[in-house]
Amino acid sequence: MKKMKALAVLVMAMFMAFAAASCDVVGGLLGSGNSSEASSSETSSSLEESSSSVEVDEDEWSAYETITIAEALELCGDTGNVTRDRYYIRGTVDSITNAQYGAMIVSDETGTISVYNSQNADGTIEYPYMEEKPYKGDEVLLYCVLQNFKGTKEVQSAWIIDFRKAEVDTGDYTEMTIAEAREAAEGDCVKVDGVVARITYAFGQVPSGVYLVDETQSIYVYDGDLAARVKIGNKVTVLASKTYWVLDSEQSNAAKFGYKGCCQLENATLVSNDEGNNAFDKTWIPESTVKEMLETPVSEDVTTTIYKVNALVKKVVGTGFTNYYFFDIDGKTGAYTYTQCNGNDFTWLDAFDNKICTVYLSMINAKSTASECFFRLLPIEVIDENFVFDTANAAKYAVEYVGKPQFIDTYTGDPALEMETMVSSELLGFEGATLSYQSSNADVVYFEATTTGIIMHCDKDGEAVITITGAYNGVSYNDTVTVKVEKAEQIQALTVADAIVAEVGTKVTVRGIAGPSLINQTGFYLFGEDGSLIAVRVDASAFEGLAIGNEIVIEGTRHLHTKGGSNYFGQSCIDGAIIVANYYGAHEYSTAKFVTDKTAADFYALNPLVDCSTTAYVFKGVYTVVDKTFYKEVKLVDGTTSVTLYCSGDGQYKWLEPYLGQELVFEVAACNWSGKGYWGGCVLAVRTEDGKVLNQSNYIAK
Repeated sequence: MKKMKALAVLVMAMFMAFAAASCDVVGGLLGSGNSSEASSSETSSSLEESSSSVEVDEDEWSAYETITIAEALELCGDTGNVTRDRYYIRGTVDSITNAQYGAMIVSDETGTISVYNSQNADGTIEYPYMEEKPYKGDEVLLYCVLQNFKGTKEVQSAWIIDFRKAEVDTGDYTEMTIAEAREAAEGDCVKVDGVVARITYAFGQVPSGVYLVDETQSIYVYDGDLAARVKIGNKVTVLASKTYWVLDSEQSNAAKFGYKGCCQLENATLVSNDEGNNAFDKTWIPESTVKEMLETPVSEDVTTTIYKVNALVKKVVGTGFTNYYFFDIDGKTGAYTYTQCNGNDFTWLDAFDNKICTVYLSMINAKSTASECFFRLLPIEVIDENFVFDTANAAKYAVEYVGKPQFIDTYTGDPALEMETMVSSELLGFEGATLSYQSSNADVVYFEATTTGIIMHCDKDGEAVITITGAYNGVSYNDTVTVKVEKAEQIQALTVADAIVAEVGTKVTVRGIAGPSLINQTGFYLFGEDGSLIAVRVDASAFEGLAIGNEIVIEGTRHLHTKGGSNYFGQSCIDGAIIVANYYGAHEYSTAKFVTDKTAADFYALNPLVDCSTTAYVFKGVYTVVDKTFYKEVKLVDGTTSVTLYCSGDGQYKWLEPYLGQELVFEVAACNWSGKGYWGGCVLAVRTEDGKVLNQSNYIAK
């Protein structure tokens, strides 16, 4: 290695001597000084050292006239400046920020500087294609120009003249299996062996981390430098520190739901790599379902564990992005895979689109908001094994996927719930499985047979075990759920109108009728008997057993949601609400205070400086979807006036698709969650010849 370095020094010195002898311009571009004389002097020094001995050592870098990073930062100058000359910089690589460009962070005792891109010693081979290259912890000698690009002082076009590998000290690391590393305390230094099962990517498809698997467990290693150095199938030894990751802005919300964070390793050092193509060990991987994974409490330490499931893979192309969904075999329960590259890092899933496959799936982390915390999925491996559903399991499917999910743990009134009695699945290829129900305590829960089906009633306080029986083609299956009935006492509470004028920041208890869903927020509108309405944000679990028209009592904080830096009014709401009582019923929400004498143009002209968010308007419009470069806007259009509907995409208004392009009457609540200079709309309902169609988005989704 030393001989190769000595030869590299000699070749570089000869090249520089030739450049200096050619002309001043070349010397200025390639030399570290301002004249050919300075370059010749430096070349002479390099040649003298190179020829003195083949066995060069630490002093071989002294042939180069280096500058400190502090001096480099000074030379970067003002914005738009690029130095005419090249300079030598010596430092330690703190991290490789983008292996595709050879971008890195380099530091010495005087400071730290970013390297935008890098190449080999003569600038002819880009960093990713170099056979030998520096990584995190290595010492480097760079030959580069300096620039100030839009206020960022950085190294540009860095030629890697030489580098020295960092010595790996394993003394502070404890060797563990991956299962043991998962149980290690936060901050513990661990040494693990494992096979790279999947590589993750950040924006721009820059490698960001890897899943490591051994014969005991799996874990995510968040380290872009490591991810850029390995391939799927490599068996590696890694030094790293154990941590639980939660996005800084989500930490308080995560704590609220008991979510510890992504179980992972970070600050990794690659000790060894067999460069092989090994299959990761699957013998320990538990079998599950997508439904069970998503229903796992976020307080359980299950992130980055791999599960084996049968899942329907579904590709959904949006505007400027693609989502890849993993649904359970019901074709409904699921979520899309976590991506930071608009789905471009998962094009390998295209081969499995619309197929039920064997999927090795992991919950990589959880998204934490004020109202909910939910797992995000990441596929590790997908295998198409020509899945065929065994219809002998249709009875069990009917019970587990349709029968049991109808029940909640506790009822505070009579839900008068219409039960499902017939189950079919085109996806799984069966039709006409039946469901029946029996209560162990008819005084508490009983089932009423009607001409149209079966209705569940809750009568007295107590507990009952419900037996649910499925049957199909002579095969039956049953399972039980236990429910409690605790009739809620009449609770003293504010009216919705009183809650609207309550002081912001105060705790309020409010009675009202659960109304249509919010859009792009987890919650619903609460209505008073007089037609007053206010937005209510809740945890997703609040929708279990809740239906539009239920009379409920909620507790929450009277809140004004504003956007930082915005001078506009924002959104009045009750935040962090819980349902303390549900008296059920199928009450129609009152529209007595709806504004009915306005047009779309009047709505468009609403003053964003005053509160309009507790008012609903009724006007004509045409539901329209407008393609933008990276997204789709949804609007209600009346002539030349367009009212923008607040949402994150047209998918949140899928329920309005049958009415696309039709002029109809809409019930619209004014909303401004984004703090913009105009009021957006949230459609509560569309009025058709056949009656109202309600916005049940959150109710259906949950």
